[in-house]
Amino acid sequence: METTKEGNSKDLYPSPPFKKQAQSPPGLTDKMVPRPDHGELTYQGSSLLEGKVVIITGADSGIGKAVAIAMAREGADIVICYKDSIEDQDAEDTADYVRKAGRKAILYKGDIRDEQVCKDIIETTVAKFKKFDILVNNAAYQMSYKNLQEISADEWNMTFEINLSAMFYLVKHGQQHMREGGSVINTTSVNAYDPNPTLIPYAASKAAIQNFTANLAQKFLNEGNGIRVNAVAPGPVWTPLIPSTIPDHEHFGDNTPLGRPAQPAELAAVYVFLASNAASYIAGATIPVTGGRITI
Repeated sequence: METTKEGNSKDLYPSPPFKKQAQSPPGLTDKMVPRPDHGELTYQGSSLLEGKVVIITGADSGIGKAVAIAMAREGADIVICYKDSIEDQDAEDTADYVRKAGRKAILYKGDIRDEQVCKDIIETTVAKFKKFDILVNNAAYQMSYKNLQEISADEWNMTFEINLSAMFYLVKHGQQHMREGGSVINTTSVNAYDPNPTLIPYAASKAAIQNFTANLAQKFLNEGNGIRVNAVAPGPVWTPLIPSTIPDHEHFGDNTPLGRPAQPAELAAVYVFLASNAASYIAGATIPVTGGRITI
């Protein structure tokens, strides 16, 4: 597990201000300036996940894409889950990197708000690989609102359905197929600790993921199946979600002590670590990757 970038962390990647570049949700990687770094040229595997099968939601772009590339280079086959046809190109690009790493890639397009879709993701994976070992619950939705009155009931419910309910559905249907000693990794956010008042539904859902992670970890360990459940709490990360959901994205990430947003590549190794045997005694934990923003 190695990346080749070295030097002062503040200077490793671009800092704001960025060019104004509004997109429609969910956003596309090719339209971003600067283009996000997913570790395409830097991540080097060490066979930490040899022979594993991994399901990753939101794996077409951003953090999910970086995790898919890293885990493939660590020896895992990847199920790349994403939602819309507009994301086909990004998803195919992820699959190409997985296959170049010598691993198998399955593309699954569907709306994970639907429990049946989540069940089908599990069944499709098991039909192809006869098992799976790692579930990365990464897909998320957010939208900025200046006033509480702008947030409709549909918007509130959709945010929780994508960010939290889908995790429940995938774990519910996946547990019986996950091999003993497997790993579930949920993506929460620095907003669980330090909520942005323009992201109330998103921040609330990410706080709920913290509780879900801790609770599920205890339940699984009490059941004796050895499945570890943990979470990663990213700070600001430069992904297509940002220019498509945050109006003032020119300054995105300048509220961190490092003075810039993370690139997706800077998150991938944390997910690999939590999925690997190196983290065999870690369960119910959240690892912050926040550019120095405090999470206590």
